[in-house]
Amino acid sequence: MKLARFEIAGQTDIGVVEDEGVISLAAAGCQFPDMLSIIAGGEAALQEIRELTDVIAPHHRLQDVRLLAPLRPGKYIAIGMNYAKHVAEMGRDSTPAHQYWFNKQTSCISGPFDSIDPGVSEMVDYEVELGVVIGAPAKGVSADEALSHIFGYVVANDVSARDWQKHTPTFTMGKSFDTHGPIGPWIVTADEIADPQALALRCFVNGEKRQESTTANMIHPIAKQIEYLSTAFTLEPGDLIATGTPEGVGMGMDPRQFLQEGDVVRCEIDGIGAIENRVARAT
Repeated sequence: MKLARFEIAGQTDIGVVEDEGVISLAAAGCQFPDMLSIIAGGEAALQEIRELTDVIAPHHRLQDVRLLAPLRPGKYIAIGMNYAKHVAEMGRDSTPAHQYWFNKQTSCISGPFDSIDPGVSEMVDYEVELGVVIGAPAKGVSADEALSHIFGYVVANDVSARDWQKHTPTFTMGKSFDTHGPIGPWIVTADEIADPQALALRCFVNGEKRQESTTANMIHPIAKQIEYLSTAFTLEPGDLIATGTPEGVGMGMDPRQFLQEGDVVRCEIDGIGAIENRVARAT
């Protein structure tokens, strides 16, 4: 199931995307008022939505709605250096001794087709990543049971202000500019993804392929990421995990190629969809 937040005629709604149509859950009489309540409701909520939408035709054409970020997560946590070739292109001799985590402030979240504002940065970079949305609370879970705590998946672009990223060892400033967290285009529920470690992902800048890999190449697979994080703190419904980016980022090119105003960045993941964002300064 593809669950989306969208806007039409000045109104915000949540819905199910089916082919080129969108079923409004509000119009369908769904009792869940927002995406977080659906996520927290788990399988029972999804089953209710399935039963409602199985007998309803789409209320809107997909092309007529503006897709929004599917959720504002409680926590947005991202792993660095999780693909070996990316580690190498960033000039590191070896992978970090432990999983390498940082926070993106949730105010960076933006829609799947919204603009990326470079702000004061002169070194804005792109990073296609598989985003994992937590469903059931996870604390002290093993890798064997970790995937059962996932609600669904999104495409994420971990936009990075590389110059500001260097200001602090935590990366927080350079990873958290407003608009530097486009996600979407919707949440694909976990039951639709047979193996999250077998998904091809790609990033294009102005139509030029910059990144192409598969989640099979992760150093730390998703289950191990959830195990590691939940050792320290509880992952809660609606938390978002960015699972790492492969090689091909602008920082790793020779010469370096950072995003410029007017550039269009497209991030794709098979089985989930694509997001596309133009670099444009806020007016």
